[in-house]
Amino acid sequence: MQSELCNKMNCADEGASAVTAVGRGPAAVEGVSAREALRAPVRQAKWYLGLLLFVAVSLPIVLIPRRIAVGLGGMAGSLAFRLLPRVRRTAVGNIRESLPYLATLPEWDPACGGPETIARRTFANFGRTVVEVLKLYYGCGAGLMERVEFRGMEHYERARKKGKGILFITGHCGNWELMALTFGARIADVAVVARRQKFPRFNGLLDRLRHGFGNRVIYAEGAARSIFFRLRKQGIVGILIDQAVQANEGAVVDFFGRGAWTTTMPAAVAARTGAPLLPIFIHREKGRHVVTIYPEMERAPSGDPLDDTRRLNRAIEGHIARHPDEWLWVYRRWKRT
Repeated sequence: MQSELCNKMNCADEGASAVTAVGRGPAAVEGVSAREALRAPVRQAKWYLGLLLFVAVSLPIVLIPRRIAVGLGGMAGSLAFRLLPRVRRTAVGNIRESLPYLATLPEWDPACGGPETIARRTFANFGRTVVEVLKLYYGCGAGLMERVEFRGMEHYERARKKGKGILFITGHCGNWELMALTFGARIADVAVVARRQKFPRFNGLLDRLRHGFGNRVIYAEGAARSIFFRLRKQGIVGILIDQAVQANEGAVVDFFGRGAWTTTMPAAVAARTGAPLLPIFIHREKGRHVVTIYPEMERAPSGDPLDDTRRLNRAIEGHIARHPDEWLWVYRRWKRT
């Protein structure tokens, strides 16, 4: 099973490219290649402009006191809500279509408001998160990490004593980068599974941030071998499972009542290794961040990784229902379904 998982994760891109090329024929492929050749410099220029903007904006933020900077980040996020209509529509639409299911969850509070209200707060929260990540990137986040509170540590200790490593399961909730770095700094290092960014320089920026405090990154391409190795050493692997994956990487699993492509890899690895699956999330509370570690997820009686994946999705749904304005609603979670 380990070999099968590795092969699936390693060969996806090659197979897809080959099938596409054969199906289109030589002339079509040449046309596509020519268009791509023209688009590549434009994309490169956009990335460099973005990098310059990043430097221009981030350096002043580092010099501003944390509370003021985070407040300005929230204001910038609220402004983005008004200035980015396409992204706003995506967020509002995702929330609107999810609300009927959210209303059925015991964690949901109707006082959270409607789609527009939640989306506006989501943008503001993301603005704060960006500022906090910049502080962390430039090494000015010590005070931020000191204010993080951990709850449910008994669940972590119980899982650690099993000696089979730990699979932390989470999503793009709150300041997920802060959660990983603070856990690495104060408790134990974490290997985070992440997708490689298209622009190498941006990828390098994220690598520099994520490798802080002994943490490391396992790239999703060919991740299975590294994950198995890490677990054999009784290490911790963190996986965000709320991203749409390719058909060969997972299955369509219900998420807020709608089918979404979801990775089944964590459940399959847990079945193979016996590593416990622990949901872990971060949220804002009274001016600080709180990380909550939940009890080990009970495996489905069927032993089917797909059933376990449904349970993991339910854990994420519950957290988002409690803190709906701290999830990344701007992401197209239900694409290709």
